[in-house]
Amino acid sequence: MCTVILLRRPGHSWPLVMAANRDERLDRPWDPPGLWWPARPGVIGGRDRTAGGSWMALGTSGVVAAALNRPGSLGPEAGKRSRGELPLVAAAEASAADAAARIATLPAGHWRPFNLVIADAARAFFLRGLGHGQPEVVDLPAGVTMVTAHDPNDLSSPRTRRHLPRFQAAAPPDPDDDDWSDWTTLLADDGQDPDAGIASTLNVPPTNGFGTVCSSLLALRRDGSATWQFCPGRPGSAPFAVVGPPALAATAGG
Repeated sequence: MCTVILLRRPGHSWPLVMAANRDERLDRPWDPPGLWWPARPGVIGGRDRTAGGSWMALGTSGVVAAALNRPGSLGPEAGKRSRGELPLVAAAEASAADAAARIATLPAGHWRPFNLVIADAARAFFLRGLGHGQPEVVDLPAGVTMVTAHDPNDLSSPRTRRHLPRFQAAAPPDPDDDDWSDWTTLLADDGQDPDAGIASTLNVPPTNGFGTVCSSLLALRRDGSATWQFCPGRPGSAPFAVVGPPALAATAGG
């Protein structure tokens, strides 16, 4: 179960800030954000070497997209396509609205159940794929939104119940001063609620071959240009570093 946190601030010079912890099997190989897909020029993302897709991708128009599993749908399934395709499709669109509309036309049954977060400097969307019909699209409002395997800000998720108030109370990142301190501290939190156990943990320690494997902090400027900081391990065990040229230079205004 991965986690995505969005801060939408319409009118701000950085109207979108996004954080994501990726939870995955520890033996599933992957590559850090890069320009891995020649058929999608300018799309940058972390690459899953097993299926070839991405858990989080950013396109030249300033569209960012991140995919998460729904409850009980971890891992591949015979006859289903990789959910890692979806961020690549979305990031290649001209706007978040176009990306959400594009994904909403696809048969959700082609993939195992998924959550998909799509955003740009103007708008943000949550898409719910339930394995049948077509994905459902929800506009995400201004303020802090947290998405796990559950719906946005769903307090039935122990992880959301524990951590959403913390992100809401934290000092927002300041990309102009390269100050992400409150959010990096929260992303590294490996504590848990006694009553909920590991399900409430944001930074999952290695557990039965599974855990948090990497983390991202991304912000979009009003003009759609981006800054992306990536941690190639569990937050707190490895530093965040700027995703630099030539990869990020391919994004709008980068």
